[in-house]
Amino acid sequence: MKGRAPALLSASGDAEWSSPDSRRGLNGVNGVLDRVAPPRKRFMTSSKNRGFSLLELLIVIAIGMTMAGVTFMSLMPLFKQNHVDQAYDLTVSVIRNYRNQSIIKNKRYILVFTAPATITVQYWGYVPPPAVSPAPVTVATYTLPQDIQFAVQAGFPNPGPDGFGTGAAPIGFNACAVVEAGNPCIVFYPDGSAQDDAGNPGNYNNGVVYLTRPGDVYSSRAINIWGTTGRVRGWRLYKQGGVNTWVQQ
Repeated sequence: MKGRAPALLSASGDAEWSSPDSRRGLNGVNGVLDRVAPPRKRFMTSSKNRGFSLLELLIVIAIGMTMAGVTFMSLMPLFKQNHVDQAYDLTVSVIRNYRNQSIIKNKRYILVFTAPATITVQYWGYVPPPAVSPAPVTVATYTLPQDIQFAVQAGFPNPGPDGFGTGAAPIGFNACAVVEAGNPCIVFYPDGSAQDDAGNPGNYNNGVVYLTRPGDVYSSRAINIWGTTGRVRGWRLYKQGGVNTWVQQ
């Protein structure tokens, strides 16, 4: 029988028996596992905590600006078309509104179209002859979008829509020599007719006004008025069969 190995005192003061087997441990065959020291904890810096570099930020900004530029360029035709539509809708609305006001209120209203982009509305009171009617009073002023004008361009058909105008003058109404110093105008009467200011009543005033964006002939619109009834019709310029043609809207 082998003798016991001498006892050793541990750091805590307890006796521990030292033997070759206990020092080197027994393998699993004898039913005892070696003691294994716990693994050391390793500290690693996660890549998730690393921010964007300056180069990465610049790349993202460049991509964003490129996309914004492409989007803006693709929307430009829509912006331009919207301005033409606004100018057309405004002009038609003013004409129809004050024609209706003349009928409803039994009054006379004068519409003066001034190039490049202004519509002036005046109330013209009435006094039976031989008295003289008072001077017109301005009641409203309207302005077209800045890139749209009362103007003509090369390629406008002659004659104009419904046979009114020649496509050579932007405002094709009779001159109002009495109260508008010879400027073209329309005077709406209580019967709904459109006339000039040459007497009471004046002459029936058939005519047309053109709206366009300079340099873009196919943005052009036309609005004509039938003097006897005050009827208003709108038109747009298209190229059909190789010929520029006004098409009713």
